[in-house]
Amino acid sequence: MANSKGPTTEINYVYRGTFIHSTQQTPLQILEDELLGVDTDGKIAFIGKAAELDSLSQTFGFSPSEVIQLAQHEFFMPGLVDTHIHAPQYSYAGTALDLPLLEWLNKYTFPVESRFKDLEFAQQVYSQVVKRTLRNGTTTACYFATIHTDASLLLAKIANDFGQRALVGKVCMDSNNSVKHYKETNQESQDETCRFIAELLNKKYPLVRPVVTPRFALSCTGALLGQLGAIAKKNNLHIQSHISENLEEVKLVKELFPESKSYTDVYHKHNLLTDKTVMAHGCYLSDERVGSVQRDRSLFVSLSQFQHLAVQRGGGYSASILDAVRRTLDMSKVFTIQDPEYDTLTFEEVFRLATLGGSQALSLDDRTGNFEVGKDFDALRVNVAAADGPIDLIEIEEPKIILEKFLNLGDDRNIVEVFVAGRKVVPFTK
Repeated sequence: MANSKGPTTEINYVYRGTFIHSTQQTPLQILEDELLGVDTDGKIAFIGKAAELDSLSQTFGFSPSEVIQLAQHEFFMPGLVDTHIHAPQYSYAGTALDLPLLEWLNKYTFPVESRFKDLEFAQQVYSQVVKRTLRNGTTTACYFATIHTDASLLLAKIANDFGQRALVGKVCMDSNNSVKHYKETNQESQDETCRFIAELLNKKYPLVRPVVTPRFALSCTGALLGQLGAIAKKNNLHIQSHISENLEEVKLVKELFPESKSYTDVYHKHNLLTDKTVMAHGCYLSDERVGSVQRDRSLFVSLSQFQHLAVQRGGGYSASILDAVRRTLDMSKVFTIQDPEYDTLTFEEVFRLATLGGSQALSLDDRTGNFEVGKDFDALRVNVAAADGPIDLIEIEEPKIILEKFLNLGDDRNIVEVFVAGRKVVPFTK
């Protein structure tokens, strides 16, 4: 019998075809000629073999004639998860790639972010980044906004309205000697963080949650870090920040926080490492520090695209997690060339990082990340044979090969439909 939770709600639609996802036990599970039903709450009601159509239709009260059949070269996969996006940086994506991190922040990022007090400008940029990432299959995004509370609330509204699952953070920074007009006082940061959290929670957006967001240790005093840790604990909220992204940054953190044993210890001392913490980058962590973070159950980003890459240039090269998949595979091969004992990542493992792994990093895997009964249906309907797409199929291929082709060659033209919490999201005019 199919995996199901019983007819607790009405079935909204049923698909028949191939479903590909990851589980705790395996990075890649392929379900061929399966039925998947989504209820009116947007949750997966059942998954079963097509041969069970009659019994499933009787149990769940839908007509077999209403089942939607996927085409030969189509499949469903979980939505992509971007665990670290600086939404305001989208306004200059693809430019400003000429400086190391700290110089880059001062010359480009902070001046641009200061413009987001203008809500018209914020509306324009934030609408574009949410639309673009959705079109590229990002169903869940973890966003850094700016220090401006109202603009950050606007980003949350836009994500919810367009149908993207999101964590949104009002950035906190009470220290910025380079761009002095772009910072807060300690009290302003506390007050505005609390206002942001209260107003966002009061909106009761079904898809968006607040995340406490100290930008990084260099932009926050120890007092503010401690207060933000207390705010997160009081409200049981997610936390996001940066760690060990740049050698100069690591050195300065050591000078500013001499009482701490490491960069990791700075966050630990201020109660910012929890099972809901996401730390971006971690390029220069020792094995000991990585182990410490793992013991504290804080998680680093698994795959993200709008982040400063390890080469410390710019704010990202693409709106697509598919590009992050390819860069990850390429870099893994480079590491193997440098050290033959290094085990190269497989495309199956990177597929899991981009889907279930991302949801786990954000502590959202109880709701999304794969096709388990009871989870929200966050999914991409992919057609690798799309007429205007970049993939040429020479012959009929098995589903595993089709997935690999999509991950390595595909783009938004191959994404036929995007679902978040069971709802087909906009904007799509395919």
